[in-house]
Parts: sequence; structure tokens; C-alpha cells
Amino acid sequence: MIELIATAESMNQAKALIEAGVNTIYLGEDFYGLRLPGSFTLEDIKEITEYAHQEGAAICVAVNAILHNDRIDFVGPYLQELAQIGVDRVAIGDPGAIHVLKSLELDLPYVYDAQIMVTSAKQVNFWVKRGAAGAVLARELPYDELKIMAPKVEVPMEILVYGATCIHQSKRLLVENYFNFIEKPEDTSKERGLFISEPKKTETHYSIYEDLNGTHIFATNDLNLLPELEKLQELGLTQWKLDGIFTAGENFVEIAKIFIAAKEALLAGTWSPELMEQFTQQVIDLHPANRELDEGFFVMDPDDVK
Repeated sequence: MIELIATAESMNQAKALIEAGVNTIYLGEDFYGLRLPGSFTLEDIKEITEYAHQEGAAICVAVNAILHNDRIDFVGPYLQELAQIGVDRVAIGDPGAIHVLKSLELDLPYVYDAQIMVTSAKQVNFWVKRGAAGAVLARELPYDELKIMAPKVEVPMEILVYGATCIHQSKRLLVENYFNFIEKPEDTSKERGLFISEPKKTETHYSIYEDLNGTHIFATNDLNLLPELEKLQELGLTQWKLDGIFTAGENFVEIAKIFIAAKEALLAGTWSPELMEQFTQQVIDLHPANRELDEGFFVMDPDDVK
């Protein structure tokens, strides 16, 4: 089975993605989850969960924030509410939150999501032995490393196939602190569309924004692994994530439809280089004009990953 997972920015978009054929909607509240296109209340999550289950789709809720002492006490009641709602799984990276989940003995599967730390089969299997039903792979894994990992793990491993790649997060509000230092207050939210660049590397333009989870910096180019889907299928890596944090509204739904069509072609045995080229161009046309696409770390030599 190929499972397509897509983020959602709103109730309407979530329903449109389900109607299009997305298998799992990934959402959450920004108090508990990282880098979400939209923040959903428990009432919202209940409504979309009921709708998804009626349509044969699933819901994964992000509980993968870095949870300091000011938040960890809220996690237990939140997880209890999610279990009562009947969401299908949660994504968690903080061992403290996993401990809370296990101690409550809730009927609520969790996927281990520790961002850049999930880079080996042993890392995944460590958490599988502690109850994880799956894992979210780091974005920095080349194909040659995935070939080593895939046969050694028996739970599903989610891999990003479209969207922005976060390369740094700090709980500190780094940009706001800088503007405060120079006494020039500025908007540092995602909507502002700020970029930073490396000295003497004018081609770099890392998206940067701040929210209640701190500062987030993204790779210069967004990811599109549509040309590599056949390789992922051959490896058994068939839990594919579409992240719409920088691709808003109907365009993201249309991109999801392209990946759904690609999935159907692969399953039907009708996938071809010509179809891949056609779908890739359609994704490029729908992708935000100020953002470039490439295949990221997937095509890199593991020795070149720094």
C-alpha cells in the first residue's frame, strides 16, 4: 500500500484533500506541533476526524514540539482528548511526551518524529521497541543510505516527497532579537516572507520565520521527489508526505492530486518516464514562483552530507 499524507491549512482544505484521495491528513495545534500550515483546535480536530473516518481517511496529529517545563504538563490532557476524539495516530519526538503517552495507557498509536535525528535503522528500532508504530525519516538522508535502512525496519517510515525542508530550529527568537538590538522592530512571521543568505553565496535564500516555537530556517530549494517515486516504492518506503507550509490553498490540493495520480499509475503498472516528466512539469507550474524545487539530499553522495 502507498499512503499519501498531506498537511492541511484549514478545514476546507483538509476536506478537499480527502475528497481528492489523500489517505491521511496531518494537522495539529501550534502549541504542540511544529511548522504547521494552520493551527487546529480540538473542536476542529474532532470535526475533521469524523469527516475523514466517514470517507475512509485517517488523521495524524502533530505533538512534536520541543516541550519545555512550561508545556509538558499540558500534554497529558491533550493526548487524552485526542484519544477520546479517535484520531488515528500522533507524531511525537520528545521522549518526555512519549513517557506521558505510555503512562496514560491510551489507545493512541504514536509515530516517532525527532526530525534530523532519525537517520539510522537502529534509531528507529530503538523506539519501535518502546511502542512506536512508525517513524518520520530525517530529510537529510540520501538514497544510498535509505537503501541500507529500509530492509532493517519493519514499521512504516514516512518520507517527505514534496515541500519545504527545515534545516535549523532554535527556541530563541533570533531574528526578533536582532531587530530589537538595532532598535528596528519588524514582522518576523511566516507571512512576512523573510529570507537569509550566506556571505559570498548570493544563490542561497533560506526562508526564515518565527512563531511560538522559536525560529525556523528552511533549505534554499523545496523538495520534489516525484521523479524518484519508483525507487521509493522498490525500497518499500511507501508512506509519502506532502508538506504545504509554503504552498497555500488550491494549488496545494492540485499538487496532491498529481501525486495521487502518480501513485495510481505506479500501482497499475502504467508509470513511465513520459508520465513522470508530465507530472513533474505540472508540479513546477503549481509551485510558488519565488521558490525553487530540486531533489534535495536524496541524490547526494552520503559523504557530501554535512
